[in-house]
Amino acid sequence: MSTSPASPPARLSIRSRLAVGVGRAVAGASRLVHFGTGSVIGGRASLLVDSNLLRKLTAHRDVVIVSATNGKTTTTRMLSAALETTGPVVSNSLGANMTPGIIAALGPTALTEPAVLEVDERWVGSVLDATGAQTLLLLNLSRDQLDRSQEVRKLAQHWKTAIGQALPGCVIANADDPLVVWAAVDAPDVTWVATGQDWTSDAAGCPACSGRIEFDRSSWHCTGCDLQRPTPDIVWDDSTITIDDRTIDLELGLPGRANRANAAFAIAAACRLGAQPEAAARAVETVTEVAGRYRVASLDGVSIRLLLAKNPAGWHEALEHLAPRPAPVIVAINARIADGHDPSWLWDVDFERLGGRFVVALGERRHDLAVRLRYADVEHVIAETLDEALLLVAGSPHHDPERAVDIAANYTAFQEYLDRVGGPE
Repeated sequence: MSTSPASPPARLSIRSRLAVGVGRAVAGASRLVHFGTGSVIGGRASLLVDSNLLRKLTAHRDVVIVSATNGKTTTTRMLSAALETTGPVVSNSLGANMTPGIIAALGPTALTEPAVLEVDERWVGSVLDATGAQTLLLLNLSRDQLDRSQEVRKLAQHWKTAIGQALPGCVIANADDPLVVWAAVDAPDVTWVATGQDWTSDAAGCPACSGRIEFDRSSWHCTGCDLQRPTPDIVWDDSTITIDDRTIDLELGLPGRANRANAAFAIAAACRLGAQPEAAARAVETVTEVAGRYRVASLDGVSIRLLLAKNPAGWHEALEHLAPRPAPVIVAINARIADGHDPSWLWDVDFERLGGRFVVALGERRHDLAVRLRYADVEHVIAETLDEALLLVAGSPHHDPERAVDIAANYTAFQEYLDRVGGPE
């Protein structure tokens, strides 16, 4: 990943430099008054000064875009680690993944440093157009915040249109998600990654012909047209990844099947961009926390572990990561703007899997959660605050003081609890 030695020196115009300076000042003021990291409001301030700033900040650098409903922050962090084996890399590592947040991340960096950018599903087209990114990672699509976001098939159409217009040089895509396959299949160069994805509820209908998608253990196909699972180029199992006919040992620092799939995307992309497979794998193994996800900390004298889940597909994976039964668990649900105001998705999560545990329902929508747990026949209580929840867990019969208590929370609840234990690193 490098710019041509014949290229003229990269330099921003006075207007663009002023825009970057204004954004940094506004972001700093936001942090000073504890209104958050300031990345979004700082980026918005920069755009008011120079509306084309993203195009200018990426004109002299290689750009990689990572997008998905779930896993994009983790994959972005893993890919950044893998590419750092070849040199400096810049990234919006804290997850501010729309244009303002991306600008805030790029503004203070050298104009020729390669960028690995997490991008919200709805912003892929505009960011791809502005940056001219030649590498695009598409991990998955599923329902998320439908009260303010698009239906997943519309997002797949958006991706398909964006790829057709921009024609990125390399697309790395999920072979096990019919929506992603349909979006990416016409790209000039696609590397297909096997993910073992077992959440299929959002892809039952064919995006090409509206027919029925039929799934079996290791494949899928449409019963009404020729859309089907492509042959994967990248495969993995519990301890290895195979890329370019080379099998490499892989022992991740993050738990679960979904993170092994994220690692496969990251290593595949890093290798396409010049990293050595073994070095990329070793770098990915060093990632043990991503923006507070999986953080283990002590709060009120109780060891806790923070897990983030934002939608039905995300909760499907998060429940896999919990400590084994009968360990108690705290589940927290809010319904603010960043979460989506409609919590009806709770009925699409298989909370029956929490049976045999003591569960504390927490968050602004704890009563909605409690109703769902009651119908799932899960033993539970309701807590008003995290401190009360920790006391209830500490007094439960199966609490082990030597084991961290899992707190599984959606977005704003997770951020609130993360702030209690020091915020993102």
